[in-house]
Amino acid sequence: MAAIESQKYTSAEEAEIQQWISKADSLKSGPDASVLDALNSNLSSRTTVLGTKPSKADIAIYEAVAPLVKAWSPEERTGEHGRPHVVRHVDFVQNSPLFGLSVADKVEINPDEVLYVKPPVDAKAEKERLKKEKAAAAAAAAAAGDSAKTLVDRTKEAATAVAGQVADAAVAAKDAVVETVAGATGAAEGKQKQKKEKKERAPKQPPAPAAPAVFSPCLIDLRVGHILKAIKHPEADSLYVSTIAMGDKAGTDDTVEYEGQVCRTVCSGLNGLVPLEEMQGRKVVVVCNLKPVKMRGIKSSAMVLAASPKIKEGEADDHKGPVELVTPPEGAKAGERVYFEGWNQGEPEKVLNPKKKIWETFQPGFTTTDDLEVAFDAGVVKELEGKEGLGKLVTASGGVCKVQSLKGGQVR
Repeated sequence: MAAIESQKYTSAEEAEIQQWISKADSLKSGPDASVLDALNSNLSSRTTVLGTKPSKADIAIYEAVAPLVKAWSPEERTGEHGRPHVVRHVDFVQNSPLFGLSVADKVEINPDEVLYVKPPVDAKAEKERLKKEKAAAAAAAAAAGDSAKTLVDRTKEAATAVAGQVADAAVAAKDAVVETVAGATGAAEGKQKQKKEKKERAPKQPPAPAAPAVFSPCLIDLRVGHILKAIKHPEADSLYVSTIAMGDKAGTDDTVEYEGQVCRTVCSGLNGLVPLEEMQGRKVVVVCNLKPVKMRGIKSSAMVLAASPKIKEGEADDHKGPVELVTPPEGAKAGERVYFEGWNQGEPEKVLNPKKKIWETFQPGFTTTDDLEVAFDAGVVKELEGKEGLGKLVTASGGVCKVQSLKGGQVR
């Protein structure tokens, strides 16, 4: 309980804790579908019932819900109409040292057993759909208004139209005479003005020289990413499919909405190298401007950075690992820019052109130091001839990105 006792709560949080404790008490007297649905919805975007802080409410909820989850079928747990977030919370509370529980008879939960994954919402398509619905509703309202007009109104409109046509004919005849006279005068004035403009036209200025292009690893769009969910690729044994928030705006191409956040789908060849449970809910560093590619039928719109031992000259890359994910500093937020110190003068490309091979040029310089910090070694990149030194990989807020144990590794 030490982790909970050390927490400080606001008055609003204290009130919320008491509400959830009351709901937990009601569940102990019998399962209540409305309370369970509300709990599942609340936990869909939160680690604990408060968000991130552990509290007595989590323990009360666990004690009330664990016996129910234990009896649930796989369909009730993670099926299309199941409550997967409640199941995940039970597993978290019974295993996390934050709550100080010593549970002898834990609920058996397999995090890989997910029967149904909610289809992601394409934000762009959803916006278009709502726009069409609005236009159709407006057209229907206009049609209904027209049909409501009475016969008297239509007769009156017809009479007004006839009178208007007579008046318009008279005005048109008058305007035609005026335009004929004005046209002749204007043509003469226009010719004089045109000749004058030709004489006074200034000589053409030579085009300004193009600004020199920045050639730097800053062209690669590196950001902090937050993995909200990771599953095994249904068609590839070596791939994970992750849903990652990385600071994109709503409506950005190749994004989806998941648990209220704008995310991208990312395929990574980490299955068998990084345990699936280590991929859940964690912060990573992602390359955001590589051209999206389909991997076994699923479009991957970014890449997760990871370190592995450097391949010695003459050896083949067997991709057997070990592999460690690059970890941003504690407190880094999803979407926060990441760059190498000394190489941040310039903006990333929107999408890296594969023909320019910018990623392939700079990636060999991505390495890890003896202090387990990720860095860029300029001396390794032959295109940066004459430049040397290491630049640490840092977030915009100033923290350094690290790995767990791999020294002198390659990062890609």
